[in-house]
Amino acid sequence: MTRPDLSVSRRVVAEMVTRAAGDVAGVARIGHAGPIWRRVIAGPAVRIMKRDDAMTVRIVLVARPGTSLGSLTRAVREAVDDTLERLLDLRVTTIDVVVDGVGG
Repeated sequence: MTRPDLSVSRRVVAEMVTRAAGDVAGVARIGHAGPIWRRVIAGPAVRIMKRDDAMTVRIVLVARPGTSLGSLTRAVREAVDDTLERLLDLRVTTIDVVVDGVGG
């Protein structure tokens, strides 16, 4: 991600997304559900895609039991959007939140 006065790697953006989403109440963890081998095969839990001026973020997470998934995904989208805009002045066009499981 580059602006005339700022250049930030995707890895840094992904870390900020992970931290912002992980701080939302109801998120058990950022990552895929299931055994370790499935997590390795499934790939990264946070993906940052940029094409022209459009940035898309995809987050895979596991929710805590009893959490309203609709409310959770809205809260994660808001937290990620606020964090990226406030700290990096980045505009995100799409934030996809995938709830891959429920549990601890």
